[in-house]
Amino acid sequence: MQSNEIPPAPGQSAVVITPAADLPRDADEPLTPTLLREAGRPGKPADQFPVVGLGGSAGSLVAFEQFLRAMPADSGMAFVVVTHLSADQESELTQVLQHFTKMPVLEVTDGLRVRPNHVYVIPPNRDMSILHGMLLLFVPTQPPGRRLPIDFFFQSLAKDARERAVCVVCSGLGADGSLGLKMVMENFGMVMVQAPETAEFDSMPRAALATEFVDYVLPADQLPAKLLDFVRHPGARPRRPEEPESAVKPAHALQKIFHLIRAQTGHDFSFYKRNTVFRRIERRMNSHQIQEFTHYVRYLQANPAEVLALFKELLIGVTKFFRDREAFEHLRQRLLPLLRQKPAKSTVRVWAPGCSTGEEAYSLAITLLECLEDVEGAKYLKIQIFATDINAEGIDLARAGYYPATIAADVSPERLRRFFTPAEGGYRIRKEVRNVVVFALHDLNKDAPFTKLDLLVCRNLLIYLSAELQKNLIPVFHYALNPGGLLFLGPSENLAGFQEMFQPLDVKWKLSRRTETPSSVTRVANFPFALARQHTQPIPAPASASMSSTSSRKEGAFAGLVQRVLLRQYTPPAVVINAKGEILYVNGRTGRYLEPAPGLGGMNIFDMARAELNYELSEAVHEAAATRQHVVADNVKLHLDTGVQLLRLTVKVLEESEQLSGLLLVVFEEQPTPRKVRLGKPAAGSSPDAQVPTLEKELHYTRHRLQTTIEEMESSLEELQSANEELQSTNEEAMTNKEEMQSLNEELMTLNTQYLSKTEELSQAANDMKNLLDATEIATIFLDNDMVIKRFTPPVHRIIPLLPADVGRPVTHFANSLRYEHLDHDVRQVLARLVTVEANIQTTQGEWFAMRILPYRTLDNYISGAVITFTDITSLKNLETQLQASTRFAESIVETMREPLLVLDAQQRVLAFSGAFARLFGLTAARIKGLPLRELDGGAWQQPALAQRLEEALRHPDELFEDFEFTATFPGAGPRALLLYGRAITSHGAQTGWLLLGMQEAGAGPAGLPAARPTA
Repeated sequence: MQSNEIPPAPGQSAVVITPAADLPRDADEPLTPTLLREAGRPGKPADQFPVVGLGGSAGSLVAFEQFLRAMPADSGMAFVVVTHLSADQESELTQVLQHFTKMPVLEVTDGLRVRPNHVYVIPPNRDMSILHGMLLLFVPTQPPGRRLPIDFFFQSLAKDARERAVCVVCSGLGADGSLGLKMVMENFGMVMVQAPETAEFDSMPRAALATEFVDYVLPADQLPAKLLDFVRHPGARPRRPEEPESAVKPAHALQKIFHLIRAQTGHDFSFYKRNTVFRRIERRMNSHQIQEFTHYVRYLQANPAEVLALFKELLIGVTKFFRDREAFEHLRQRLLPLLRQKPAKSTVRVWAPGCSTGEEAYSLAITLLECLEDVEGAKYLKIQIFATDINAEGIDLARAGYYPATIAADVSPERLRRFFTPAEGGYRIRKEVRNVVVFALHDLNKDAPFTKLDLLVCRNLLIYLSAELQKNLIPVFHYALNPGGLLFLGPSENLAGFQEMFQPLDVKWKLSRRTETPSSVTRVANFPFALARQHTQPIPAPASASMSSTSSRKEGAFAGLVQRVLLRQYTPPAVVINAKGEILYVNGRTGRYLEPAPGLGGMNIFDMARAELNYELSEAVHEAAATRQHVVADNVKLHLDTGVQLLRLTVKVLEESEQLSGLLLVVFEEQPTPRKVRLGKPAAGSSPDAQVPTLEKELHYTRHRLQTTIEEMESSLEELQSANEELQSTNEEAMTNKEEMQSLNEELMTLNTQYLSKTEELSQAANDMKNLLDATEIATIFLDNDMVIKRFTPPVHRIIPLLPADVGRPVTHFANSLRYEHLDHDVRQVLARLVTVEANIQTTQGEWFAMRILPYRTLDNYISGAVITFTDITSLKNLETQLQASTRFAESIVETMREPLLVLDAQQRVLAFSGAFARLFGLTAARIKGLPLRELDGGAWQQPALAQRLEEALRHPDELFEDFEFTATFPGAGPRALLLYGRAITSHGAQTGWLLLGMQEAGAGPAGLPAARPTA
């Protein structure tokens, strides 16, 4: 990252700051030099005070009051209050909070620098962050329903204040703050949460507790005391790295803690950065008020649950969708050329170690799926992402693919609609994204890597590992990638010491391409899976293929073969040797030419030959072996007791059969020798100088032989070196193949684990479905598109006699007990038109079923058959029959009454009437039954007061309805003045929704009244 220098104003010094592009600000806000200077000026050491972020929503004012009243005015901390405020109203929160504390309470203005013993309140309709101790305001970019101002501030607070950051989550609705507190924890800050049972709205506190990254959970009025204890007591604060380890960390205590974790979880943290590990351990010690490491070791030994808690503390995973959005845009640009080069129907392989709860892995999947749309022909490519981690709980959450609604702040609305499905107050990853990601447990420290990758994404993991482990991992990453593959690291990570392995593509976002550096994995040391680190000794070159004296040959056959050759060609003494001079067969008397050599017995012709034969014999054998041609040496002098004898040495290459191939035949043949030579007399004119030619000849031969030997030795050394290199290369290839096999085995184990997990999920889902169907006791048949039975529930046998063996047969092959002949027609209609068919059907046994036929839709909205359900409604039918009988009985009673009576339903329709009523108003049954009361007699009964009185009678069945005066003119009876009476009809105390209405003419005597009021 480059820096710019602002020209100093008069009397001021220059200030080096971050580039303007990296400063967060409003899109419409001008970037002034003053703002640049203030944003770029780091805080002084004296300003390193704790900054406390107070986050809350609904009901948080009570919590803020309790917190501020219990906090002294001279705590030395700065407090920043972030809450959900209405965007269209002025906030009075600043004035309200001022009543609860003696500290100054200020509403934040853009560029305001925080100071200790002050309280700062976010203004309405603004997001707020902190940079170098300065509060910056932004116009919100998210709609009101998706804004997360508390998370927004907590994240910037974690980066700016680091270990000085403290976040407090108070009462509120939703889950705002749960993501930001993770980043505070990641940067060694402290997290406090109001106890949910004391909060007016506990959604935010419970969402924070669900992250398991909380230090203290207390009522709001008790949080200040714990916070002051944390700040003021050195023993409770994280120790600085510069403190000598020997002063605070006893010898071997850390190793003992590592041993306890490894014994219980199987994971070794000895390669993690010590400073990070110490801070995590100290956090756990502070939570238990333990000051000494030795005491904490004993506490771990006595409490296995604390070992798991420490393990989770060390595995803190801070991640979110599209973390560093700009980095993913750069990755997208680099992926497009890579995808264009991939062959059709090939697979794009990606590995994301340290995937935590899966947000980044799914972000990669979404990015790749979007890239496939922009590359012509890329739709035929397959995507396979291996997302691994050592945290089993994180892997389970990632596999579930469910995330809270707060991800809307990180995922665009378009991506939410396309790649997510709303579910249970959050979002669930769609199947098309879930299917391309394989989640598995994997330890970078000991497990084999995934290989043949096009992209390896390891962001914000190396920063927690020691330099030694990083040096081991980078070559492994190089080895795992295909040529030209991409490596994507976090912005704080680098490839120091391995620049030759990767070509930088984006320096800021640490995006690199694999180079063609050979044998990168051989640089890996101290790795269990790195087979190349086993430096084996070079394998010597194979010996000559010549035959040795111990070669397995059948003596009888070999001897006979040699004898036949000798008898056919030679009769003089001769020997059969190999290229090394080892004698394999002797023919005739060779004692005059060969004699045993002193020392250990041997059968080598060069050792046994007489001294005067050595030069000629050695040269002839060597020449014959090299040229594979016969060699003859005449007039070779042999000194015997009787004088000098001339010999003819013949060396012949044997090629008569495969068994003799590569052997040589040496023949000693005596030649006629002149007497003067035999007697050793010098020739005429001889002198001492006559020996010079002989000596020169021997010297020439010796030099030639020496030169030949040297050349042969050099050639042999070159061949040996070449063979050694080939063997070494073969050995490396074998080890590489073995590593690849190990990686493939790891991959298969990962896939197997994934399939086992899916099998367990499917088994559980099948069990749940079976119990659900059994509990409902609904007869259900599942058919495919050809009306073949796929599955059915046991109650089906009451309708169709099916057995488990009948699965796979068409449903039309079975007889049923339904008094219904259109079942197959209805099923075909449902499959053809995708409609629902419903009918009430009776069986031959008299049972009634409500039949429904629906299309069978998969999760991908494909039609894969039909579902037939039969719900038993026999009791309902019987009740309906009884009700109809009761109705007819009641109608008969009413019709026989001598008084004018009506029975009305809840809608005031006429259900029954007496003959007296029909005669009184001149009506017939066809003109009365089923009509609303207001339509009788041309609307004569349509009076609001009457309708209201009848409704009250239905609502209050216990109140009597009597002596209601009603006057109207009726077409068949003329003007009438009536007194109406009646009440709601009940059955065993339950309402029926019916009303009995009686009437008499006004002025009629008591004799005209019925003997008793009609009641239920």
